[in-house]
Amino acid sequence: MNVVAIVTVAHHASDGELALTPVHGEALLTHTVRGLLGVPEIDLVLLAAPQRCASSFSAALGGLPCRVVPGSLREAFAAVEPELARDSVVLLHDALRAFIPAQTVRDVIEAVRSSGVVVPVLPMADTVKVTEASFIVGTEDRSRLRTLQTPVGYPLAEFRPELSPAGAATVPGHPDAMRVTTEFELTLAEAIAAAPKDEETL
Repeated sequence: MNVVAIVTVAHHASDGELALTPVHGEALLTHTVRGLLGVPEIDLVLLAAPQRCASSFSAALGGLPCRVVPGSLREAFAAVEPELARDSVVLLHDALRAFIPAQTVRDVIEAVRSSGVVVPVLPMADTVKVTEASFIVGTEDRSRLRTLQTPVGYPLAEFRPELSPAGAATVPGHPDAMRVTTEFELTLAEAIAAAPKDEETL
């Protein structure tokens, strides 16, 4: 096995419930896993399911060939590590980023093989201000700022359960790979899910 994708809801306690939010007739999590399964370079999709969510996650995934491991992200990784080749790539993906384009996933996999730990990013579009005691005291240079997305790609030997690793190389991300957590983002997700699919969209 050369590439494994581990899906996680490790950001916030509420992410487990958000992952089951219906989008175009299916749970957000179902879209996430089905998309990753559609990337031929990925050999296995593994879901790290908090104990309280394991049954509902398994039900949401139905017959999809995804391995569900109840417990922590570390436990999920330990369950698959013995099956991995030394030069394997481990992808760590946020369950709430359901619509990342397949090409972005491929870009991460390819970059890991040459650059080590890799994360997709987008340029910061908004002006960022520095405040103290509710007053603006400065402006950050946004040309140097990026928003991080997933999957984070790791060479097997460098894997650690972090969704925002310092020192990682970067590849271009994609606007469709947003975290779906608000009503506005849910509306966008519905539109993405309903749009005609091509081979580059998960």
